[in-house]
Amino acid sequence: MQSYHEFLDEVLIPEIELQDRITELGEQISQDYAGQTVHLICILKGGVMFLTDLMRCISIPHTIDFMAISSYGLGVRSSSGQVRLTMDLHEDIHGQNVILVEDIIDSGNTLSSVLNLLGARKPASLKVCTLLDKVERREVDIKADYVGFEIPNKYVFGYGLDLDQYYRELPFIGVVNAEKYTPSE
Repeated sequence: MQSYHEFLDEVLIPEIELQDRITELGEQISQDYAGQTVHLICILKGGVMFLTDLMRCISIPHTIDFMAISSYGLGVRSSSGQVRLTMDLHEDIHGQNVILVEDIIDSGNTLSSVLNLLGARKPASLKVCTLLDKVERREVDIKADYVGFEIPNKYVFGYGLDLDQYYRELPFIGVVNAEKYTPSE
């Protein structure tokens, strides 16, 4: 396996900027839902680091649950376009204020499918909080309610986002230099 230093093109978002913005998002959610409870649904696996840091910044009562969705291939390819639910919620969301916590919105196809699925379960409200938003890649007219960072159309990794299942542990968001990256076997 390559060291990320070999293919890191640039650090797009340093750790301190990530943590500062996540604090702001947590404060905004707490303000918007003051006096209420929210149910955070994290899309695995990429959203886990974001969720755990975000939870610590939300001062109102909240619960969590997880879903797993598959839509990406190996290497630096974009979403395959085929969305597959690989793990469903454990809790009923009917009548709850739900915030879907995403690591990144790219084409919007995956998010659109998940929102349709969750909306059919009749939550009291359904909003989206994403760490990263690639607006220029959007194929579906969809907008997040809470956005950490709008980013350019570059393949990113780190802070929960993987590259062939590796490098999630990095505390920053980096950009892959595809010419220097060798996919894992």
